[in-house]
Amino acid sequence: MNTMLRKSVLGVAGLAFAGGLAAGPLHATNATTASPVEAKPVAVVQTDKPDSGKLIPHGVQGAQSRIDLDGEQVANVKAIIAATKKAGLPERAAVISIATSLQESKLENLGHLGDRNDHDSLGLFQQRPSSGWGTPEQITDPEYSTTAFLKGLKQVDGWQDMPLTDAAQTVQVSAYPDAYAQWEQQAADLVTQHWNS
Repeated sequence: MNTMLRKSVLGVAGLAFAGGLAAGPLHATNATTASPVEAKPVAVVQTDKPDSGKLIPHGVQGAQSRIDLDGEQVANVKAIIAATKKAGLPERAAVISIATSLQESKLENLGHLGDRNDHDSLGLFQQRPSSGWGTPEQITDPEYSTTAFLKGLKQVDGWQDMPLTDAAQTVQVSAYPDAYAQWEQQAADLVTQHWNS
């Protein structure tokens, strides 16, 4: 096969691979013999779902809770995942973030709740303006609040290897430090479902 033909076959195969397409056999014409040349089909391996071993590296701890989500809560899941990707962090960071938000707000972007408010806690992660998390407007922006949480997470030495509840608690400093663990399976399921959607 001459060099020009080889480059064109590889170029087409490369495009088929990069685009995730699995086309049938490629036919080209050999310039020296004018006969068709059949190229081998390109095997495409595409993983649609994150590796569950990376999502829950220690297995879940304790009894697990689960809630049904409405459209707004699912939109908040997607916003957390988008902010995690934008920060260049892996799926595990999204699992920790979603589990934290499930515990703090049930994935609802909460405004001030009056007498039911925990101090001045707001948003998906119940962050407090008085503790330096940002303004009320910033904290109630899902991308901003997730990015703020992830900045805190990145400052936790070895967060990738910690049990979820320890990593979340180190950032959040909650009165209920073990409560995050109960949401790990649902958070992992949500990341599995929405990471590539």
